Amino acid sequence: MRESRFSYRATLAATIVSAAVLASGCSSNQWGFPYKVGVQQGNWITTDQVGLLSEGMTREQVRFALGSPTLTSALHADRWDYPYFYRASNGEIEERNFTVFFRNGLLVKWQGDEQPTVQPFQIAEETVDREKDEQAELNLARERVEAATGQQTIEPGIDFSTITNAPDSADPGALPDEPDATPQEMM
Repeated sequence: MRESRFSYRATLAATIVSAAVLASGCSSNQWGFPYKVGVQQGNWITTDQVGLLSEGMTREQVRFALGSPTLTSALHADRWDYPYFYRASNGEIEERNFTVFFRNGLLVKWQGDEQPTVQPFQIAEETVDREKDEQAELNLARERVEAATGQQTIEPGIDFSTITNAPDSADPGALPDEPDATPQEMM
């Protein structure tokens, strides 16, 4: 009877410890688990949009240039705030503020943090273009090496018959140097 209590307690303790270890492992971001979605809030304003502003603009003209403000206050009716906040999935935070001030319904001044020059989708396009350029440079370097050494590199998805000058194989499982097996009738 005493042994069964001891084994029960040992099993219970081991279960609690393993559950605690698993729970702490799930809450850590060491391996990117659990996945956390980036949080974006507010207005993304570019320097081109800020460049459209000029003193004396109406509220509608400012709304056309910058978009609708995220924050307006009944206590500060002559002030529009355009905050931007982004928390990436890795925990990095990007935060910007921009404020415009009105007097008698006309724009009198604006102030805020330095704004980006491009929109987020333009940043993504630039990244894709840069990666394409890097891949083109790698392909050119590979071609130069192949021309200098006279050897051709094998890439995934390439047909061996183009390299060995052998006829195309009808049997996808056959090795490049082996002849195709002759088909046999099924009985």
